[in-house]
Amino acid sequence: MTARSMSKGANLPVDAPDVLVELSWAEGAGAPDIDASALLLAQDGRVRDDGDFVFYNQPLHASGAVRHIGKRSDAGVMTDTVQVDLRSLEGAITRVVLCASADGGTFGQVTGLTLRLLGTGGRSEVARFEMQADTETAFIAGELYLREGRWKFRAVGQGYASGLAGVATDFGITVDEEPEEAATSLSAPPLSSRGLTPPTSPALTPPTSPPLSPPAIAAPPVSRPADARLTKGEERLPVDMRKRLSLRKEQVAVSLSKRGAVGISARVVLVLDASGSMAFLYSRGVVADVVERMAAVAAQLDDDGEMQAWTFASESARLPDLRLGELPEWLRLHVRVGEMSLFRRSKKPRRGMEPGQVDMRTVGIQNEEQKAIAQVRSYVRENPATVPTLVLFFSDGGVYRDAAIERELRAAVEEPIFWQFVGLGRSDYGVLERFDTLPGRRVDNVGFFAVDDVSTVPDQELYDRLLSEFPDWITAAGRAGIL
Repeated sequence: MTARSMSKGANLPVDAPDVLVELSWAEGAGAPDIDASALLLAQDGRVRDDGDFVFYNQPLHASGAVRHIGKRSDAGVMTDTVQVDLRSLEGAITRVVLCASADGGTFGQVTGLTLRLLGTGGRSEVARFEMQADTETAFIAGELYLREGRWKFRAVGQGYASGLAGVATDFGITVDEEPEEAATSLSAPPLSSRGLTPPTSPALTPPTSPPLSPPAIAAPPVSRPADARLTKGEERLPVDMRKRLSLRKEQVAVSLSKRGAVGISARVVLVLDASGSMAFLYSRGVVADVVERMAAVAAQLDDDGEMQAWTFASESARLPDLRLGELPEWLRLHVRVGEMSLFRRSKKPRRGMEPGQVDMRTVGIQNEEQKAIAQVRSYVRENPATVPTLVLFFSDGGVYRDAAIERELRAAVEEPIFWQFVGLGRSDYGVLERFDTLPGRRVDNVGFFAVDDVSTVPDQELYDRLLSEFPDWITAAGRAGIL
């Protein structure tokens, strides 16, 4: 393939199975930092969800087909590169838009801005596109697009004065800016990738009576089991929350009774996905409702009614322990992913943070489940208990660290921990879906199920599914000497 210098609007066929898209510019004092990114678009010209945006805060697409490689400096020239494996792109993807954004200035302050399209392994230059700019803070530099079964490249050179958020918005990502900082920092709540704008009510205020949980009156009537436990702190809850908790504890006890596990005790750990694609579930109050429903599991299995809690995305962070009597305040302070900025990279603490709160900007937005798994394992080792540990791990998928996750969970087989993963929606859950069939383990220490919409699943059904494998693991782990 012969290299070609391109003008704005020109196109050419791409015969290489994978390409590198390299942005380059001259280093200079006072010039802004430049970042490359890519948007994967479906036939309708829009992203399908947050995972179709590949950039510095989310450097690998779940399919593995698009990767943000990062920056390199050489002889006064900076480059930032995105790799696209055209063979691995999902069938629904028909365009890959290749973008550039300026952080701390405009493209008019940048000299030598050039896009180079490099063939397989970066060994050959396929095309070169030199761009001119003025007040723009973002560019669509070019695009790879599918035409009659063949991939082609077009030089675009379209500028934006509204930065990376402006480009993202044009392709179906909704960004709601916070008035306090929006003009300078883009520290807005994260995008809603399903084409819906999150509610404007503060993300920190959970509903006093979560609307998305199946109403208590819709649950099948159950008699109070003899082993339904009174829990420390329960009496301090608001009346409506206490009533929901009472019924839910009975339903947890019924689920355990069905499995022949009446009266078992466990330490309960909660892990919440805080990746970018979870933003919609947080803004609708779904996650707050899930936490309240899981508090009933802890209340029934542990007399102290406590849960240790973690949140994770690119990094993992421990949240303060959830004590049952403090549940309303815990929901207000710590179910907070709506505060995370998708685009901002600052690690400075957010103003107005209260003690114990985690600034979600420091957690990032992509999926690194293995980091949370490792932190929970370390906690259990350092804090041994006389009862087994049940980890309730909620994620909306986009799992791509399969090998690292498998290593952690295989190593955890000999530990007194059962890992119950719950998928929130239809997505790629990778190795988690296959763990039941993975050989070479003395006991099966992992459970997994996914639901399309957890808010529509009745409490009894949810608890039945959550606790379906835990009693069997206790028996097997006891026989193997793990417990």
